Amino acid sequence: MKKFLFFSILSFFYLPLSFAQNVGIIRGTVKDKNTQEALIGVTVLIEGTQIGTTTDADGNYKLDKVPVGSYNLRASFVGYKTLTKFNINLTSGNAQIINFELEEEVSTLKEVEITATQSKSASVADIITPLSTQSLTTEEIRSNPGGNFDISRVVQVLPGVGGTSGSVGGFRNDIVIRGGAPNENVYYLDGIEIPVINHFTTQGSAGGPTGILNVSFIEDVKLSSSAFDARYDNALASTFQFKQREGNPDRFSGNIRLSSTELATTFEGPISPKTTYLASVRRSYLQLLFQAIDLPIRPNYWDFQYKITHKINAKTSITALGVGAIDEFTFAIPRQSSPEKEYILRSVPSINQWNYTVGFALKRLVNNGYINIALSRNTFDNQLDRFEDKDEGNESKRILKARSQETENKLRIDVNKFVNGWKFSYGLVAQYVQFNNDVFNRIRKEIRDAQGQLLQPQIAVNFNTDIDFFRYGAFGQVSKSLLNNKLGLSLGLRTDMNSFTETGNNPLETLSPRLSLSYALADKWNLNASVGTYYKTPIYTILSYRNEQGELVNKDAKYTNSTHYVGGLEFLPKDDLRFTVEGFYKSYRNYPVSVRDGISLANQGGDFGAIGNEEVTTNGIGNAYGFEFYAQQKLTKNIFAVFSYTFVRSQFAGLDGKLVPSAWDNRHLISALFGKKFNKGWEIGMRYRFAGGAPLTPFDLVASQKNYPTLGVGILDFSKLNSERLTAFNQFDFRIDKKWNFRRATFDLYLDVQNALGFQTPAFPQYTFQRTADNSAFATTDGNPLRTDGANGIPLILSNNEATVLPSLGFIIEF
Repeated sequence: MKKFLFFSILSFFYLPLSFAQNVGIIRGTVKDKNTQEALIGVTVLIEGTQIGTTTDADGNYKLDKVPVGSYNLRASFVGYKTLTKFNINLTSGNAQIINFELEEEVSTLKEVEITATQSKSASVADIITPLSTQSLTTEEIRSNPGGNFDISRVVQVLPGVGGTSGSVGGFRNDIVIRGGAPNENVYYLDGIEIPVINHFTTQGSAGGPTGILNVSFIEDVKLSSSAFDARYDNALASTFQFKQREGNPDRFSGNIRLSSTELATTFEGPISPKTTYLASVRRSYLQLLFQAIDLPIRPNYWDFQYKITHKINAKTSITALGVGAIDEFTFAIPRQSSPEKEYILRSVPSINQWNYTVGFALKRLVNNGYINIALSRNTFDNQLDRFEDKDEGNESKRILKARSQETENKLRIDVNKFVNGWKFSYGLVAQYVQFNNDVFNRIRKEIRDAQGQLLQPQIAVNFNTDIDFFRYGAFGQVSKSLLNNKLGLSLGLRTDMNSFTETGNNPLETLSPRLSLSYALADKWNLNASVGTYYKTPIYTILSYRNEQGELVNKDAKYTNSTHYVGGLEFLPKDDLRFTVEGFYKSYRNYPVSVRDGISLANQGGDFGAIGNEEVTTNGIGNAYGFEFYAQQKLTKNIFAVFSYTFVRSQFAGLDGKLVPSAWDNRHLISALFGKKFNKGWEIGMRYRFAGGAPLTPFDLVASQKNYPTLGVGILDFSKLNSERLTAFNQFDFRIDKKWNFRRATFDLYLDVQNALGFQTPAFPQYTFQRTADNSAFATTDGNPLRTDGANGIPLILSNNEATVLPSLGFIIEF
């Protein structure tokens, strides 16, 4: 059967290519980036060809009957900088919808050609975030090897971006930016904040095994790892802006993707002449793949997404969007498993979650600018259960029970103007927050000796809470180019408040100024710098925690603060080639620190479950510093490549005030990506990632032996926090695609292999006791049953460095 399947696939690759010479459609709109007004008469041309057109009275263009292939598309207009978009992969299935936003050339009417991610002068549109900003197009996301159409994995090719080391098999999408924790990032979808972008997310954090967003919706992704626009609140490490395209206005179309990991369907088309839609549903088959390759993880999920755009008139449009997921996460016992590992897996919590974000966004063009109004609601429901030896339903054996739900209702308004070379914006945000949390978590179980003498009292978190409050804030930003458009300056200011914490209504507590500048040293060299301070609301699990007396003990929690100092140099030798070097220093204040354990919560959030359900003090400090090098070659002569290197140190202090390496202190991060497009629809991609060994906290051997019989896990020795390290992380991913274009459809067959060279994935070791050969009981030193204090157990510390190759064979049908 395996041989038959192999030769069937092989013969399919070599089908006659008589269908290859087909045509496709490229269409879109061209707008002024600062005012969002449609531009009439813009020339849109496919580079290297004579195929081109101009935009109509509504700023629309359409290139019909274009031979399929990969192109660079250029838009040019007198008085504006020419913009080039690279790697437009045209097929005969879906129409390619490519939109342009052109920047006005302030100092001269002469056209200056730039690219979508480059600038040759300090233009006003760029100086708000002149550095620490990278972007990815939809084609770069789709074709990323090892990414498996997952945006959260794809962005890890960018400088300063790391993932969580130490998780089982490395199957998590925690995004760690320049040594900051995963919950320091914020995510916006068409201007609406989406708190959850991963399945099986950690409560109080943001990571999970796989992303929620459908790549077929995404037009581009912009990452800012510093110099944040003042309109974005609650960000300490980065902001992600996901821009979605609009549905096909001409006809019903879509794609179906089926692989060994998932089935995903996307449909789009017109509802009326002024209304389009995008809609998708995805079903996971990861649990079947992981079972086939004998992995213990069993993720099972659905997700949904939609976008409806209606143009009320030439100046007003409204968008309705939504994204949601249903998750069920369990562990199973692999066929190749020792008795000890089998017992450990029986102690892993089960996870059931669902979440959604829905919203409406109104854009209204006004004189010299536009107004955005966004109204949204998001809910995240999280359920965790864990029992001794997986004795589910036996409440006397329960270790963990968590039932929480958070809901946010948000209103955002911002006004954006561009007058006489000045760009300014201002706005406000208001939110109504509801959060309830029912938690029982046994930290230590009561232990008595044979005579009934108490050796250790039970330590448990047990509370039920329900809170609601308002959050609100305001911002302003102004930018201007000076010195004949060589120097750009941008100044921003925002403040955020809430009605819950003791000092929450004081606007001066979170006053956060930021200043950016960009200077064109020469035609191809830019010098950029920024300084800014940023604040984040304490997470809801912290704010809602109640002690044994039912008191909200964390109402005095302060906003976490981070101040960034960044400087960098940018070299643009060609339109399609870019080099950057940046240095950064981030200083943290008011970071939450656990009163129980004495450690900073900056070290938590990289595992499944929840963080913050405890009393904290917000007087923690920390810092992260380092430098980045980034080189990017856009698609030229069918080759594209990316290389990034980051050196980062990340340190945080607990109650003792002593700075120690944080969980995200990988020191060295390397990422390299190479892709090549061949004739007749063939394409290959390769990606390599390296991360220095993650810090590791050893077990407290005495406490672990006493508590393991009831907790099923070892207890870490926080007096030696992160004093050891795992080995370095290496991963090589490979992808190959073959496309067939028919008259109205495209068939793409692909093979995507993660960790193709079988590198071991370093993960945190696990503490356990030796089991009997038949796994019916614990082996003991005296042959008697295991004592409740574990004194006669035989401790084992199991290494967890598995080498897992994860292949995914699938196909995509576009129509």
